[in-house]
Amino acid sequence: MKKETPLTQHIPRNVNRVHAAEIAAAGFNTQIAVWLTEHVGTMWTAYAFAVLAIIGLFAILGLLSPIVALLIAWLSQTFLQLVLLPVIMVGQNVLGRKSELQADESYATTMKTYADIEVVLKHLDKQDEKILALEQLIKVQTDSILSIVQDLAKDTTQRG
Repeated sequence: MKKETPLTQHIPRNVNRVHAAEIAAAGFNTQIAVWLTEHVGTMWTAYAFAVLAIIGLFAILGLLSPIVALLIAWLSQTFLQLVLLPVIMVGQNVLGRKSELQADESYATTMKTYADIEVVLKHLDKQDEKILALEQLIKVQTDSILSIVQDLAKDTTQRG
């Protein structure tokens, strides 16, 4: 019996491993961007920024020296916004690649499943055709047997 196979062949891959390998191969800058993106998006960083803001408030109110106010302003306005923000954007792009890989893998799996379903449906159609042919053959044979039995019954009634 000839076995049908779908036209597309798909070998699933571990998206997590592929993404980790891409990050490792990308180099030091990418690894720093990913590390900062993952760690800046934590509550501990939010707490640190809140402390920074409170220190800035105290400096503006005159409770701390003016140099502290300037340093806090520089740190929050210049360093965090101009340096950290682009680094986080790079990290998000790298981490977003994982979503792209997952979408590609889902698409490939869906297409493989679709091809498999097509093969199964074709197989079922062929089976339906064979079942109908067998049903027709059984009907013809049943009619023939019934006709023979009726002829035998007539012969026996006529003799008897």
